[in-house]
Amino acid sequence: MPLDSFHRDINYLRISLTDRCNLRCQYCMPLHGLTFVPDPELLTAEEIEKVVRAAAGIGFRKFRLTGGEPTLRPDLIEITRRIAGVSGAHDLGMTTNGMLLERLARPLKEAGLKRVNVHVDSLNEERVKKLMRFVDLDNVWRGIRAAEAAGLLPVKLNAVVARGYNEDDVVELARLTVANDWQMRYIELMPLGSGPEAQFSIDRYVSNVETKRKIEAALGTLTPLENADPSDEAVNYRLPGARGVIGFISPVSEPYCGTCNRMRLTADGKFHLCLLHDDELDVKKILRGGGTVADIQEVLNLAITAKPTGHGLAIGVHTQNRKMHQIGG
Repeated sequence: MPLDSFHRDINYLRISLTDRCNLRCQYCMPLHGLTFVPDPELLTAEEIEKVVRAAAGIGFRKFRLTGGEPTLRPDLIEITRRIAGVSGAHDLGMTTNGMLLERLARPLKEAGLKRVNVHVDSLNEERVKKLMRFVDLDNVWRGIRAAEAAGLLPVKLNAVVARGYNEDDVVELARLTVANDWQMRYIELMPLGSGPEAQFSIDRYVSNVETKRKIEAALGTLTPLENADPSDEAVNYRLPGARGVIGFISPVSEPYCGTCNRMRLTADGKFHLCLLHDDELDVKKILRGGGTVADIQEVLNLAITAKPTGHGLAIGVHTQNRKMHQIGG
């Protein structure tokens, strides 16, 4: 198993396919002044497969496709099929805003995708558009139902809670788990980059302690569930009589760095060592210089060894060089 210098088993690779997105969420992407990685600089489907093959060969077991918005990649089905065909890459998921998921859910399932996380911050049409801006809620719901019908299970819904936007909508989102076997997960705002979205995340921060209290006051006591995977970033609960699960991802109020098992591959071919640090190692140079799987494993092992102990938010440390849409969360 690939252990880092703090004896954490690093076995989960999050793969950003693009830094582009068809939304402009307040905490992620500004409306203006954006520049994107040119298409020739994005890792190809073949290059992504080669990295996955290298990672699986040293013990990585879990893989996730992220963005930006991964469904914008025209070769998404090919990428999925290639990764799913790698020996050891049995657990393949994807995080998406759901806007294009309705037509892609079944082909993705047939290509080997196991499950999806769909981002939706509110059930209120007016408020969700203020926070996620270009979102079409009807499209998202059709995507969620298509994913469920295709067998991309369990369906997980992610909501970022921002004060003044959707902190009062957490109850209705939680109520979805009563009748549906879904996982509703609340994510605390994290500052990334140096633009207005980073300041938004600081100014509009809501602790999951507050979110949990609000849900319990309206819907009843949340019963804690034992996590099957100790590295799961969500602390999970169930409402009385509910079919689904409620999870709280609390990197600010309850950091889980001690059990972090993640490495990130950026769309432009860097191993990003920690979501909230700027440290990276270049793997694209090796891929395009004729490097072997063993060469990729060498730089990946270096990245694992160099992985920091924690994010440092408590002392004001966070990434300055990349925004959230350039890392994939």
